[in-house]
Amino acid sequence: MVNGTIGQARVIPSASMENTLLIGDHLIISRLGYDAGLPFTNWHVPLWRNPKRQQIIIFRPPYAPDQTDLVKRAIGMPGDVVDLRDGNVFINGKQQEENYTLGPTNPAPPGYSQRGRINVTFPFHVPDNCYFAMGDNRGNSYDSRFWGCVPREDILGTPVMIYMSVDANPIAWQPGHIVDRFLAYANVLIHPATMRWKRLFHTF
Repeated sequence: MVNGTIGQARVIPSASMENTLLIGDHLIISRLGYDAGLPFTNWHVPLWRNPKRQQIIIFRPPYAPDQTDLVKRAIGMPGDVVDLRDGNVFINGKQQEENYTLGPTNPAPPGYSQRGRINVTFPFHVPDNCYFAMGDNRGNSYDSRFWGCVPREDILGTPVMIYMSVDANPIAWQPGHIVDRFLAYANVLIHPATMRWKRLFHTF
């Protein structure tokens, strides 16, 4: 992760956005118009731009702002009524076309989520200044179905381009695994096929 006031770099550590984003995809993200921050600090302020429906966004986890930023897709806009029926997403009563998803879109299981929060019930009314976000891999994404909407102030930006994509042990991209990450990069020099060349410079 590299921080900056206008742009940042991110690496995808999980399968929640497959097949749009793969584990080991390295992204350049733009904060321009979304968020301004002071490098190497937690200080930031939201700006004038707001996400569009189905746009990929990067944001601080509302349930744990000190944890690694999340990458999901903004599905419900402020004021929308989001409903999940028969594996599909309905916004204000209209079924959405989502050709980027893997698997059906089902509500979170009843009860409590793995982080101790009550799962969302549907239909769900998205509050003002909030966004309902889900991963594209709907069966493997911890998202707004579990913990509710994303406050606008937590949204940092949107991806611009994949500048590197490395097929390696997923543990290499988890926070704190510096040695594993170094070995993943070194392995590309020995085995160039571990670089997903066709994904390089893909733009959003």
